[in-house]
Amino acid sequence: MTPHIEAKKEEIAKVVIMPGDPLRAEVIAKKFLTDYKLVNKVRNMFMYTGKYNGTEVTIAGSGMGCASIGIYSYELFKFYDVDSIIRVGSAGAYSPNLKIYDIVNTTIAFGESPFPKLAAGIDSNEILASKKLYDLINQTAKENNIKVTPARVHSSDVFYRKTDSMAYAKENNLDCVEMESLALFANAVETKKNAACLLTISDSFVTKEVTTAEERQNNFMDMIKIALETATKL
Repeated sequence: MTPHIEAKKEEIAKVVIMPGDPLRAEVIAKKFLTDYKLVNKVRNMFMYTGKYNGTEVTIAGSGMGCASIGIYSYELFKFYDVDSIIRVGSAGAYSPNLKIYDIVNTTIAFGESPFPKLAAGIDSNEILASKKLYDLINQTAKENNIKVTPARVHSSDVFYRKTDSMAYAKENNLDCVEMESLALFANAVETKKNAACLLTISDSFVTKEVTTAEERQNNFMDMIKIALETATKL
């Protein structure tokens, strides 16, 4: 039990699938898990633990931004002895090679946040995904005939950016943007655990396409399947 998670230690699985939206965590649990149980509802950050094809998995909301996922992922790694966290979320495409609903396996999280330095003493604005988990996700996707694309991901603190996002992306060789992976990867380094980030492209800075919340919820299932199938191998 922590200030932000009311679950008992034994109620959290060793592998956690972490969407940003707690309501998406509920949808995933109801659609994919058997014998699932709501184990956290503090601040309505829902977390469910159940079985996926016989493997115990926790589906846990993270909230938005490095600050929020930073708290939850650290507490899960440090106090609940979670071994691996796979973030599953949405991203905006900077690259014309990424189309709506393409799935990205994050190679590097790049950000401007002081989080890596303050939380993990990392003097860099980019952090690699855990190789073991990254490779296993690619293997699992291939086995399930689902295409995933490696990407250098902008983990931004600012949703409504004042300066030109596309110019910044080009300058730093960034493929797409989200808001959480940098903190998750930093916490994995600090706690010597495993973290990866799967993203589905939900909008594009290139084509200006935008999807609705309902469309995202209904069309992200291939990404969720990859994450859950990977969990069975850990």
